Amino acid sequence: MTIYTFNADSKKTDWFTLDDVVMGGQSVGSFTIHPEGYGVFKGKVSLENNGGFSSVRHQFSTKNTTNFSYFRIVLRGDGKPYQFRVKSDKNNQYSYAATFNTQTKWETIDIPYASLLPVFRGRKLNMPHFNGVALSEIGFLIGNKKAQEFQLEIKSIQLIN
Repeated sequence: MTIYTFNADSKKTDWFTLDDVVMGGQSVGSFTIHPEGYGVFKGKVSLENNGGFSSVRHQFSTKNTTNFSYFRIVLRGDGKPYQFRVKSDKNNQYSYAATFNTQTKWETIDIPYASLLPVFRGRKLNMPHFNGVALSEIGFLIGNKKAQEFQLEIKSIQLIN
């Protein structure tokens, strides 16, 4: 099942950024569609005023995801680690997250449901891992406890059996 595939006609408004400014921080992230047809999430993470993260998210009508077991993402990074985040219900305050490392070339990464841990504000919650029953939001977050510039390019996100 395809969750999102970018192309030159993709709408940047399908995605929104959420940075630590909601808590007083000064990080700045942006999201654009490259003319060659992939999403570009880039910016600068700042540790000022207890900041330290930037994220980009995509919300959609809830999908039944019980027939799948992992996410397959085609992306190109900058050598930094990122989190892939999902929500069963976009109204939940918590997310399920898995950290992955990136390379500076296009790559395909697989993220099993079982590796998605429940988190809220950077803390692991004492709850079960993502159960894969429903999905209403996906996103990417950078927050490596250091001030840094970043750029993550995304071609597609799919669910695989």
